[in-house]
Amino acid sequence: MLPNFLTVENVGKIPPLTAKQKFAVVARGSFDWAQYPWYGFLSGISQAENSEPGYGQGAEGYGKRYGAAWADGTIENFWTGAILPSLLRQDPRFYQKGKGGFWHRTCYAMSRIVVTRSDSGNNQFNVSEIFGSAISAGISTYSYHPHEDKTLRNTASVWGTQVGYDTLTLVVKEFWPDIRRKLRKKEN
Repeated sequence: MLPNFLTVENVGKIPPLTAKQKFAVVARGSFDWAQYPWYGFLSGISQAENSEPGYGQGAEGYGKRYGAAWADGTIENFWTGAILPSLLRQDPRFYQKGKGGFWHRTCYAMSRIVVTRSDSGNNQFNVSEIFGSAISAGISTYSYHPHEDKTLRNTASVWGTQVGYDTLTLVVKEFWPDIRRKLRKKEN
């Protein structure tokens, strides 16, 4: 249900995206309708845990958390999927393995957080993901998060959460074709 515009299924080598294409696909995914309930879900978890208590509780606290979750996700998407990949000539797409056992594919998907393809198709350290997430965590924490939460510890927590969600998302993307096939069989 989440936007999946940067996943490549069953394809070896394809042309690199231009900087303009990287920004366009990230914008499309960041403002896709499915993102809004996702940020609502994340805000609900944050509200229930009372993370960043400076937001408060009730509808006002939830609204602030929702706005922060939406801004955090959007800023991170642009840094990891468009800005740094354009500057560093890295490919922001996830190339599915699609073959092998569950653990092999899971480990492959998880490794894509630290390993990515360059625009020329070579594997390299995923600077865009690791540093893009850190940059976006710093921007969000020190600009619109509650004053008492503007700490290095909270920045590291936001960064870790973003990388964790991104890792989980890659695992889901790896198995999504399999899930989709099983769902279609049940419909028929």
